[in-house]
Amino acid sequence: MRIKVFTGTSNPLLAEKICRYLEIEVGKCEVTRFSDGEIFVEIQESVRGEDVYVVQSTCSPGNDNLMELLLMLDALKRASATTITAVIPYYGYARQDRKVQPRTPISAKLVADLITAAGAHRVVTVDLHAGQIQGFFNIPVDNLYALPVLLEFIKNIDDEEMVIVSPDAGGTERARQYAKRLNCGLALIDKRRPRPNVAQIMHVIGEVEGKTAVIVDDIVDTGGTLVRAADALKERGATRIFACCTHAVLSGNAVEKIERSQLEKLVVTDTIPLKDEAARSEKIEVLTVSELLGESIRRIHKGESVSSLFV
Repeated sequence: MRIKVFTGTSNPLLAEKICRYLEIEVGKCEVTRFSDGEIFVEIQESVRGEDVYVVQSTCSPGNDNLMELLLMLDALKRASATTITAVIPYYGYARQDRKVQPRTPISAKLVADLITAAGAHRVVTVDLHAGQIQGFFNIPVDNLYALPVLLEFIKNIDDEEMVIVSPDAGGTERARQYAKRLNCGLALIDKRRPRPNVAQIMHVIGEVEGKTAVIVDDIVDTGGTLVRAADALKERGATRIFACCTHAVLSGNAVEKIERSQLEKLVVTDTIPLKDEAARSEKIEVLTVSELLGESIRRIHKGESVSSLFV
């Protein structure tokens, strides 16, 4: 079997970079829309008996991109592909992974069911917001970490006095992994969120005075958490402040907030393509996860270990 990689419209540039790494061409597929907004997908080459991968982030517009993914999976299943892997660099709806109050859905589980029902045999994603989402699937899930990519940037920061900062209690384990590999200190910001997308920073736990602080997180959405975290770190005496986030959702006026913030640089990956305003920002730098995803695809195809990429 050969590898064939197809892409929807959410992140074609990332798919092209992955195919460049694998030294193959992007699969021929057409995604169009009827006048009423319905999505139509046509796979324009044979996939019978092939090992097929579909690269599609469910970023904004999330519902359209998710529907594209489902239709592509169904089309490949009906075209007799032997195995179908959904490569979802950014898994949308991941923040709705539990019932936060009565009579609310567990949307991350529903999306998992839809992807499985559409025909996926395996899912590859990057930095799930909540690791337990892997258990929502009854098929194998490879949750990759952007850590090796972001770590290279952090190592190049010219400062011996460095501390890794988690912007909330939930990200402590992620921050600890960075601090362990860099052999540096760890700090935690006690964050209280009175309502969705509104963060209030209370205080910093850990020593940051006179040090370069690097905030690490999986998602930057409205930018409120990062901006308040940077303010809190500056008040506690941090000399330089950077942020490394895997998924650059950057909704609303997030870019404007980041431009005015205490952050020296926000480093993100290309799991989500940057909007024009963000791409023009001198404070935002993009690193690619294409080699990480490409190597994972190659290892899955060859039946080799994927977890050894992160040892």
